[in-house]
Amino acid sequence: MYNVMIAGLMFILPIASIIAEMTTPGASLIILIGKWFVFWAVGLRLLTAGIKQLVQPGFTAKTIFEIEDPAAGKIVSELGISNLAMGVIGLLSLYFQNWVMPVAIYGVIFYGLAAVRHLGNKTRNATENVATISDAWVAIVLAVYLIGAVGFR
Repeated sequence: MYNVMIAGLMFILPIASIIAEMTTPGASLIILIGKWFVFWAVGLRLLTAGIKQLVQPGFTAKTIFEIEDPAAGKIVSELGISNLAMGVIGLLSLYFQNWVMPVAIYGVIFYGLAAVRHLGNKTRNATENVATISDAWVAIVLAVYLIGAVGFR
């Protein structure tokens, strides 16, 4: 289920949304990349991750980081609160379009550094490999958006 959700929120749904809106006259590909990757990959992805981390902190601790200590749940819950908050802001960026760029900056930093941290783990499991690839992908896409958006202005 985790892999399906990651594929949907970080690849399929943003790309499908961009393609669907490209038919709109005057649509800018770079603006649509920012809009839809921020909404799906930062907004809905972090919202769902935050909820999961608050409700089941052991999932993140055990399946991604392979930490069996129940005390790790306290840290994962704190991460869940942050993810939930940023996810809401990412979702609201669909309505407050001037939020897209700051949320994209957050996304590049968050996903980029998370990918680097995952890459540093030489004993990654399959779930962490999925997280590594999807985090790096979103960081790169959002960086491309930011570079393009600065030139677009």
